[in-house]
Amino acid sequence: SACAKYGTVVQEEPKSQPPLQLKSEAKISKQKASVAAKPKKIEEASLELVDDYDVRVRRAREKLGLTHEELGKRIKEKVSVLKKIETRKIRPDNRLAAKLEHALRIKLLVPASEGNVPTTSIPRQSSRPLTLGDLIQLGSKEAEEKT
Repeated sequence: SACAKYGTVVQEEPKSQPPLQLKSEAKISKQKASVAAKPKKIEEASLELVDDYDVRVRRAREKLGLTHEELGKRIKEKVSVLKKIETRKIRPDNRLAAKLEHALRIKLLVPASEGNVPTTSIPRQSSRPLTLGDLIQLGSKEAEEKT
């Protein structure tokens, strides 16, 4: 270049590998990232909250002689959230329900019942495939039978 003729070369630096420490730090950060990204337990999805969770929480808290504030400190949760759970204004998620179970020594989460799905026997008519219209007719027949 035009500027190069005005300068003098003092010393050329040999191109070398970057220090090994940078590589090891990069590996460590990758390992930490992979450890932090654990998949959630499948079991949690198959649990559901009992219907009378509000009564169970209140009775267990009173039985242990705890105030809302004391229970909140134990499970690291806001007092307002605990009060809303006991008045059934909010439903605790599985994580909070598990905390309450542990602190109060009660059972709030039960395995999801698969019996909620209605089973209906569908009569097969010849070799014709089942259509949406067939299902609607079945639904109306069942409604008439119940009344």
